[in-house]
Amino acid sequence: MGIENIVVWVIIGITALVSFKGFDNVYFFRKYDFHIGSIRAGEQHRMFTSAFLHADPVHLIFNMYTLYIFAPIVLGGLGVINFLIIYFASLICGNLLTLSIHKNDLHYRAIGASGAVMGVIYSAVLLAPDMNILLFFVVPMPLYVFGLGYLIYSIYGMRAKADNIGHTAHFGGAIGGLVFTLCKRPELFQTQTLVIGLLIVPIVILFFMARSGKI
Repeated sequence: MGIENIVVWVIIGITALVSFKGFDNVYFFRKYDFHIGSIRAGEQHRMFTSAFLHADPVHLIFNMYTLYIFAPIVLGGLGVINFLIIYFASLICGNLLTLSIHKNDLHYRAIGASGAVMGVIYSAVLLAPDMNILLFFVVPMPLYVFGLGYLIYSIYGMRAKADNIGHTAHFGGAIGGLVFTLCKRPELFQTQTLVIGLLIVPIVILFFMARSGKI
């Protein structure tokens, strides 16, 4: 097993161990989840620790399976160190955007590695935009089309607030993955100009919606 596989399995293993402890221990879960009121009161560790907690085994498996699928693209294109930077930077970016958007909702809570995983996915979007994936395991589409569509869906989810999905963390994590990948591979501005341009559109839309109070 190469170092790349070891790194991914270590992340999955630690996340699983912490998540399962949280499943059985409500005090532990509440101590380390993302909670706006507690973070604003000074418990900054929640910005990091919340990514290792999950709502249930299905939530955990979905996030870790997605990471397992997309991590090799980023590891192959950028290496282990940059993969780790993207994973944890996207984690923080997702939670920072969530804190910014929901700062006045002191009861807002969130958990999960989705922001970090989204960063890995969107790094993969830039590195392999034409790779075909199966949406819902049925509908084939290029990865960049999925990336664009999911950003638009995330804006809708943030505005509708009709489910328990952390759309804001997903969006922030995606931004983190895009930005840090472009910092490491600036030549992508030339080779993936159209893809980058398409992905910037929903980011700009979100910015103006947030500025106008529509999110």
